[in-house]
Amino acid sequence: MQEILSALQLDHSSEIIGGEHFPSCFSVGELASASIGAVGSAVAKLVYDLGYAASAPTPIIDARLASLWFSMSIQPIGWQLPPIWDAVAGDYETRDGWIKLHTNLPHHRAAALTVLNVDYERNKVSAAVRAWDAIELETAIVDAGGVAAAMRTRAEWHTHPQGLAVAAEPLIAWSKNRSHTPRQWAGTQSRPLNGLRVLDLTRVLAGPVATRVLAGFGADVLRIDPPGWDEANIVPDITLGKRCSFLSLDQPADRKVFENLLANADVLVHGYRPGALDGLGYGETARRSIAPNLIEVCLDAYGWTGPWAQRRGFDSLVQMSCGIADAGMHWAEASKPTPLPVQALDFATGYLMAAAAMRAITLAANGEGIRNARLSLARTAELLTSHPQTSRGTLDTTPTAADFSGVIENTPWGQARRLRPPLRIEGTPLKWTQPACALGSELAKWL
Repeated sequence: MQEILSALQLDHSSEIIGGEHFPSCFSVGELASASIGAVGSAVAKLVYDLGYAASAPTPIIDARLASLWFSMSIQPIGWQLPPIWDAVAGDYETRDGWIKLHTNLPHHRAAALTVLNVDYERNKVSAAVRAWDAIELETAIVDAGGVAAAMRTRAEWHTHPQGLAVAAEPLIAWSKNRSHTPRQWAGTQSRPLNGLRVLDLTRVLAGPVATRVLAGFGADVLRIDPPGWDEANIVPDITLGKRCSFLSLDQPADRKVFENLLANADVLVHGYRPGALDGLGYGETARRSIAPNLIEVCLDAYGWTGPWAQRRGFDSLVQMSCGIADAGMHWAEASKPTPLPVQALDFATGYLMAAAAMRAITLAANGEGIRNARLSLARTAELLTSHPQTSRGTLDTTPTAADFSGVIENTPWGQARRLRPPLRIEGTPLKWTQPACALGSELAKWL
């Protein structure tokens, strides 16, 4: 918690109740409580500094609920979510070790199958992978436009050029202050972000977690995706409280709509790799010209410096690359990669992004200038792996009836239950006023 508060330039901590831990060699449960606690501390500072509350309240974090929110927060009633993983995604034994193939997206799947020269069948993929060295195959798939990660040890990551680069980065990298004045919004103690406009250009999974939090404190969160995009296995979980629209940025009419949204946004949250927005014509100079008062919070997978700064990645891949899966395998005395019990890098980074956004909002509203924040899954991994867990952990991650809110959520897919919020702040509840929605279900405009 202290490392996170220091990165956020906060000294106001939270109270954590409970203390069950995930079975893991690293302190995943503590990371859950600390990252959600950071959101609470940032909100408490915001409502006090902006005069919404007479004193800064003490946030209370339910450690069990915090851990449960590091997985699915939604429980469908009478319907099911699609499988999380594609049929050929997963860990495969190579000639000299292990590799993870991430094939959930069609173009990533096609790249892996093309390199391996096999059909879309798990047995054929497994047989083909065994003929490769892990790093050789990782390189070939990445070069083909896919995503994969060879399993490395912590020691190997510590000496890898990217591991060295990430270790030298701050947990949250802040830009220099810009002297523009932010737009006023209609915040109150109960809804401190009411009227604040958040443009969400994020996908699986850290970014959507961040913007879900901002929606939970009243922000108008508008997510933009290309037409036809879907993440059916997680959309019901992470679009809670948001509005979602489709825009095609290769169409002049949609670009005009997007630029109007950007010009009138208060916060931009995106998950593009360094320089990726430049390819769409919206590099930093263009964004500053369109929206000089915009606060930006952004993330990537492997860090913002080093030879892999441009590399695509996901939580499960970073766990393989940075030695978490190998450490877990030895800790569990297993014969195959053993990742964290949840996608903790995604969720923790998402909550840290939300906290960073609220710190930037508070500082700007206080007349201290506008700053941007950059985070990465790999740097969050460094935070986690510096805190081994001393106990084996006994947390049962199966939610009970008491873990859920009594409110039934009416989603486009059917009724559902939602976990109770893991964070309590007197006078400033974390709550969502609209259910999860389908991608592309609303017009691309601000309320």
